[in-house]
Amino acid sequence: VQLVESGGGLVQPGGSLRLSCAASGFLIKSSEMSWARQAPGKGVEWVSGSSAGDTRAHFRSIYYAGSVKGRFTIDRDDAKNSVYLQLNRLAPEDTAVYYCVKGWGSSGPRGQGTQVTVSS
Repeated sequence: VQLVESGGGLVQPGGSLRLSCAASGFLIKSSEMSWARQAPGKGVEWVSGSSAGDTRAHFRSIYYAGSVKGRFTIDRDDAKNSVYLQLNRLAPEDTAVYYCVKGWGSSGPRGQGTQVTVSS
């Protein structure tokens, strides 16, 4: 399992970023995928999760932490074996290292992370 995140950077409050996660060694189509983040001096927070791409429509689930609901959007491209996280209306409290995680939650295998810094 290998997960490689990209797309982080420095952005002003109110700005947007799109994070990407390229997966290899397994097919995300058959895996739940999540994004988690860790702010300086804090624990890992589960930000968003998506049920597996081959889950029947009736059983598909999307999770967002309350702090990001309405601002972040998770999506996946099973053909590219990639997962994305669109971050809108960013605030300084969103500053963290963002990790792509295999599975539902924040405890599964994850990549090296990509830094998101929100500052004016």
